[in-house]
Amino acid sequence: MDIFRKKPIQKSPMSGLKKDLKLKDLILLGIGACIGTGIFVVTGQASADYAGPASVFSFLIAAVVVVLNGLCFAEFASRVPVTGGPYSYMYVVFGEFAAWLAGWFLICEYMLAVSSVASGWSGYVQGFLKSLGISLPQVLRGGFNPSQGTYVDLIACLVMIFITLWVNQEAKKALSLNNVMVWVKFAIIGLFIAVGVFYIKPSNWQPYMPYGIKGVFDGAALVFFAFLGFDAISMAAEEVKEPQKDVPRGIIGSILIATILYVAVTLILTGMVPFEKLGIGDPVAFAMRFVDKGLIGSIISVGAILTLLTVSISMLYSLARLVYAISKDGLLPLSLAKVDDKKHTPQNATYVTGVIALFFAAAFPLNILAELTNITALSCLIMMSLGVLRLRKVQGKPKKGEFSVPLVPLFPILSAVTSLFLMTRLQKVTWIVFAVTVLIGTVIYFTYGYRHSLLNDKKN
Repeated sequence: MDIFRKKPIQKSPMSGLKKDLKLKDLILLGIGACIGTGIFVVTGQASADYAGPASVFSFLIAAVVVVLNGLCFAEFASRVPVTGGPYSYMYVVFGEFAAWLAGWFLICEYMLAVSSVASGWSGYVQGFLKSLGISLPQVLRGGFNPSQGTYVDLIACLVMIFITLWVNQEAKKALSLNNVMVWVKFAIIGLFIAVGVFYIKPSNWQPYMPYGIKGVFDGAALVFFAFLGFDAISMAAEEVKEPQKDVPRGIIGSILIATILYVAVTLILTGMVPFEKLGIGDPVAFAMRFVDKGLIGSIISVGAILTLLTVSISMLYSLARLVYAISKDGLLPLSLAKVDDKKHTPQNATYVTGVIALFFAAAFPLNILAELTNITALSCLIMMSLGVLRLRKVQGKPKKGEFSVPLVPLFPILSAVTSLFLMTRLQKVTWIVFAVTVLIGTVIYFTYGYRHSLLNDKKN
């Protein structure tokens, strides 16, 4: 049994996917995936419960970790420009089993992200309907929880159906709504910054670090969630006109833009409102109500509801491409690698992942699993960091025109160490659930993936 068998380092053959994405589409895809609940919710939670006004440093620490990882992603995306992201990259440097684990971690990350955002979106919509005097039956208001009388989250079901059907369109069309909503998101954030800057009270920044340096580091582990999604760009490589040039630029560009926005919003938010009052579900809108700008707060609330769709669209888009890439190699059923002749999209993979995400969004309250998203993502990022070192050993330095991580091996090692550090800030129960997740993924590989891998045919 050879679980370290590798794929050759080469571009994929013609896949049938349509190549019409440009740099702008990639940056907007990354921002659409990154900036959602992070900027509208996590900014307040990090300030109230972890770091106070010093949560700005929590975002900067998390950003350093993400930028270091983004550099590793960029080199891989430039030198191995194929769909599948970390899964495909690990296949060519560490072998099949490592590739499967990377793919499994990403499947868990994206599935949870899509489902949880759909559930969160449902909560916002139900609150809006309630303000209009419209109320759903109790059994249709949330995931399976008989003690509270809820069994199915109807709104989450409906939004997942819409998102699945939308993502199944041609890539350019599927991401057009995402692009529009990202600009709406920019407008909302810009409105908050433009108005909020005039209501900053420096006294609200005191004490600046109420929970000490430990709170800042713990806050960094939390706000790392806010940056998840930049890797979605690497999943689209086979649909990009110039992947070697635009994918790295898209990754780094989206991370830098997201970091600037997170720091600006956090700085203004903690300057407008005493940090201990920000541990609520809508801190950005609350800040406007706090300074008697209720109308602007309402505009921000409605905009946040609309733009949360971009996270689900970006994540489901990437999840379908990931499953498509894994299926092409036989580690999942080959039927999931079928490309629709008219739309040039992985239709079966989109529908299957959409249905599974719908099931989780409708039936399960996913807040308990939030940290699992973080630990699986960080594990994958560690693999990517070490993978760059292996790629350099196997293939040498990048050629002219290919992106190169600076200061190798220092930066990749720093990337791995800082990711591991953030993992150590997570709860013990998260590590236990993570171990179970790894076990389930391992069982799937050895009972199905290894036996059906296309590399078996090449070996025979």
